[in-house]
Amino acid sequence: MNEDELQDLLLQHVLAPGYLPVKPRKIAERLRFDESQTRQLKKKIKQLVKRGQLAYAAGHAVIPPSADDSEDGVIGIFRRLPAGYGFVRPTNVMNKSQRADIFIPAKHAGDAASGDRVRVRLRGKRGSKRGLGPAGAIVEVVERETHRFVGAYFKQAGISLVQVDGKIFSAPVRIGDASAIKPQIDEKVVIEMVQFPSHFRQGEAVIVEILGPRNQPGVDTQSIVHEFGLPGDFSDAVLEEARQVAAAFDESIPEERSDFTELTVVTIDPIDARDFDDAISLCRTEEGHWRLGVHIADVSHFIRDKTELDREAYDRATSVYLPDRVIPMLPETISNHLASLQPDRVRYTRSVLIEFTEDGIPLDVESVAGAIRSDRRFHYEEVDAFLASPDGWKKKLTPEVHRLLGDMHSLAMILRERRFTRGALELSMPETKIDLDKQGRVSGAHLVDNTESHQIIEEFMLVANEAVAGLLRSKQLQFLRRIHESPEPRKLRALTKFVQELGVETTSLESRFALQRLLHSVEGQPQQHAVNFALLRSLQRAVYSPIEEGHFALASDCYCHFTSPIRRYPDLLIHRLLRSLDHGRPVKQKIDALHNLGAHCSEREQRAEQAERELVRVKLLNYLSTRLGEEMDAKVTGVQDYGLFVQGTSIPAEGLVHVASLADDNYSFDSAAHTLSGRRKHNVFRLGDSLRVAVAHVDVDRRELDFRPVQRPVRKNHVSKRSKASRNKTMRRGGTSTDAKRSAKSIKGRATKKTRRSKR
Repeated sequence: MNEDELQDLLLQHVLAPGYLPVKPRKIAERLRFDESQTRQLKKKIKQLVKRGQLAYAAGHAVIPPSADDSEDGVIGIFRRLPAGYGFVRPTNVMNKSQRADIFIPAKHAGDAASGDRVRVRLRGKRGSKRGLGPAGAIVEVVERETHRFVGAYFKQAGISLVQVDGKIFSAPVRIGDASAIKPQIDEKVVIEMVQFPSHFRQGEAVIVEILGPRNQPGVDTQSIVHEFGLPGDFSDAVLEEARQVAAAFDESIPEERSDFTELTVVTIDPIDARDFDDAISLCRTEEGHWRLGVHIADVSHFIRDKTELDREAYDRATSVYLPDRVIPMLPETISNHLASLQPDRVRYTRSVLIEFTEDGIPLDVESVAGAIRSDRRFHYEEVDAFLASPDGWKKKLTPEVHRLLGDMHSLAMILRERRFTRGALELSMPETKIDLDKQGRVSGAHLVDNTESHQIIEEFMLVANEAVAGLLRSKQLQFLRRIHESPEPRKLRALTKFVQELGVETTSLESRFALQRLLHSVEGQPQQHAVNFALLRSLQRAVYSPIEEGHFALASDCYCHFTSPIRRYPDLLIHRLLRSLDHGRPVKQKIDALHNLGAHCSEREQRAEQAERELVRVKLLNYLSTRLGEEMDAKVTGVQDYGLFVQGTSIPAEGLVHVASLADDNYSFDSAAHTLSGRRKHNVFRLGDSLRVAVAHVDVDRRELDFRPVQRPVRKNHVSKRSKASRNKTMRRGGTSTDAKRSAKSIKGRATKKTRRSKR
């Protein structure tokens, strides 16, 4: 095949109606190319992208070209740093080389605030040095993230001011007229921005709501709700529609539904769960195979497309689980009643029936609309107690339920072993949850163990999600997947060097099995925390997208979210797709609409996670603000040239140990090894190190926490040749390097509501 024929075939494929954006290797598979032709194809795609005849989307998927808007500027999301300058991350479709963050000097940032969608005109490279990335100037704020902010009210020289929480604005915002609402000094207020601050002028706002004294219980939660624009109460129209849906429901089973009410079915949830959206049945076939039933609440029966309930669910996209409350995606009439799989009640389900061999190999998958009657509601602690002593539960359970729990454990452990055999990753990152008193204040914290009861449900939810995704793919349908792209090779190379710096023997980590071996080799070892933290930082974020991309961490080539439609909108979309297949209706899924849906749901998910993290942080800061000098054990979670970020092990507060507080030595920073190394005594601080710290300074409004070291790890004569060489090189330069920005997102979260924050 010559180049012209290859180009014609490629363009015909990509520009065809219904084309689904995929990576070059997937195109090669569909065109049935051999290895040599695949190499030619990849080269040709790069050429056509440069000519503007094709383009790359997120994840390096190949898409048809979009209009060139370079003359109008680059569109992206702006993030302003406290010093006034910031960065814009492009969002319009561009080549990979054009997707780098754009540096915006303070004087060229205008009045843009963090989160705003802006238009940028490129102005060459950042600074005079090469390789620092593009720089630009904001020429237009296309869309404001919000006009409302939360802060503390105060007066200075008779002028009313509000210091906005966090570090969104470096200076206080002037209040035009505070007499109408009359806030008190130090009260938390919500302001509406009239004039956004810029490098050249002070901002101005009006107060629209008083939340209350900053230390009053509940004010911290309300502040976060307003800060992140989280949804409030449901509208009257939505609640009325939910009431009408409830009034129309009875427990009769229509003919078109499969009646599973004679099956033995159980739910397993946290002890404080209020909604139950998944239930399990399991039996043996005549051939000795397993027949697993994963029964998920049929939310699509109650939430129909283009209704008030649907529009509200789409806008929310996810339930938000704050430490002291839940902001649900659906009204409780549905989430906690109609769609909740309560014991001894007939409930409608979307059931997935999967047949496995004795060894856990899937043979057949069936998806049906069903109805169940749950026999028993278990919480995790009960199941763990059962697994520890099954005989002791024989008098407490019916023989059918007792046998079901034992069989569930057997099959789940088989599936778990098979998942790890194919290369799935599981980081050892225990989740710490804060404990609250009745006023919502922190009273302590505890670890959430991933016990076998959690693993049983996790494995069944994972296999159901994967089975549904495979079923939809077999129908050649476009649908919203849950994708987790492979780590970038450069990050894995950096991880390899870092691990070797720790003294862990390893070859290249550019394969999932090498990463698996690494995690296994450090289990229970002193380097375990450092390795898990570093690997976490090397991984991509899981998102929703129609791109035909697998899930790296799960070692799955086709995956979606199906098992939690009560709390996730993408799951509801999958249910509707299955429902349309039941009724034989043509399925019309526009790829552009799916891309937009995926972006919206991913953004809402990230907003919910950020809000939860921020509220946990605020509550912990309030807790520690009255405990200056208190000591605690901590782990190093980040290393920068200016100090160490550490997180307490008993109280999960993260703060900074500034390098100035490490007064026993002069420390130099090695960005590749993630270390601060003493030049005289050769003390070394590494990612994952344990040390003891004391609370030194707390600023709740600016979300700042400083620790000072009390006891630190000392590693004399334990610095590798490369570390010494790197340190000496830094000393010769007379300075330090800077690390990439500190951010990490755990992808280990389970696929069920059991942990309430699925990352998969």
